[in-house]
Amino acid sequence: MEKVKAKKQFGQNFLKDSSVLAKIIQAIPKQTTPDFGGRVVEIGPGLGDLTSWLLNAGFELTSYEIDGELVPKLQAKFKNELEGARFKLIHKDANLAWQEQGSLLDKPYMIVANLPYYVATKMVLNALKDDLCVGVIAMVQKEVALKFTCKGGESEFSSLGVLAHLNGLAKLLFDVAPECFEPTPKVVSSVFQISKTQKLIAQDGVFDSLSEYEKFQSFLKVCFGSPRKTLFKNLSSRVDKNLLSDIFLKLNLSATIRPHESNVALYLEIYKLIRKDNERKQRDKIK
Repeated sequence: MEKVKAKKQFGQNFLKDSSVLAKIIQAIPKQTTPDFGGRVVEIGPGLGDLTSWLLNAGFELTSYEIDGELVPKLQAKFKNELEGARFKLIHKDANLAWQEQGSLLDKPYMIVANLPYYVATKMVLNALKDDLCVGVIAMVQKEVALKFTCKGGESEFSSLGVLAHLNGLAKLLFDVAPECFEPTPKVVSSVFQISKTQKLIAQDGVFDSLSEYEKFQSFLKVCFGSPRKTLFKNLSSRVDKNLLSDIFLKLNLSATIRPHESNVALYLEIYKLIRKDNERKQRDKIK
């Protein structure tokens, strides 16, 4: 493939280090529940380096590429794989596909990608609420990877960490130096993994509806609104202080606890207790 200049508007940094590519392939789990059947979705294949490794490893690959200049080059490079139906290349913004379709595939699949930094957070959040996506192995800037993988008690723990651990496990795999890319980014990158262990939105899932999940996301924004303030102080901007005091007492929480010092289970419990009180108030109004 002829040399292509990376486009800033698409956040392109082409990974060129074969040892990093090998480590990404090795990190893909052999089995998941539900079984992803060897189906992998790659977002932003770029020059096709990771694409080649994924195809050589035997995965059934679908790649979403937003850059119209790269699509014909990828079609030429992977002509045989495209004709053999082992590879499907879609010229579309993956986030738009999620918005329109709800999922990037119609069967369980795994995301393996070097995500464009400017939309990486949004893409991972879309993957989290897509129940057909059973897991993610993604390269992003290290700062973003830490936000998704840190757990309660760690200083980097954030609302993104809560969301990533709601229905599975998230962990940092390894760092990638700037010189592994062309052009060279100004930040260190990291590869991280999210493995889902149960459905997020379903009758037997963490939340029974998308609406409830979105309310929980809004609740987390309040909780982490001012990370240096106490969790009680942040919540008291939206929730009655007397109710909060009762909830903190019931859960044996200190009023001085800060947002990063809590954990996923406690955030769910606080949210459920606030929701329960709101539902009671709604019933009282009807009466």
